[in-house]
Amino acid sequence: MSRPEACPGLNLTKTLKSSFLRLPLLTMTHVVTESCIRCKYTDCVDVCPVDCFREGPNFLTIDPDECIDCAVCIPECPVSAIYAEEDLPKDQLHMTALNEELSRLPTWKSITKRKEPLPDADNWKDKTGKLPELRR
Repeated sequence: MSRPEACPGLNLTKTLKSSFLRLPLLTMTHVVTESCIRCKYTDCVDVCPVDCFREGPNFLTIDPDECIDCAVCIPECPVSAIYAEEDLPKDQLHMTALNEELSRLPTWKSITKRKEPLPDADNWKDKTGKLPELRR
């Protein structure tokens, strides 16, 4: 388990529940929003101390059982796609359940090293309403 002082935003209660008691988690700590769809910049992956990101065909998600709420990924995202759950914009609230669902798919594997973004990421980075573009 990470030390609380190592990650200023660490949610110690959540970490204790998931690490020691193996209780199911009821909330997400951080959520990847629609801004990531069809971009998949992976700058966030390099800074994650616990490897909580999962990779799909054109989107990244955060595994709520792994995330320790340290928040180091938030400023790394070039499209500002990552939010603490309590800071999610109202039009992105649906992404909480979607992140949890996708992170549990067996085909969405852990990603631990930065990769090149999708080839047309620059064409998609400023677009909104990208949920229909999500590939599972």
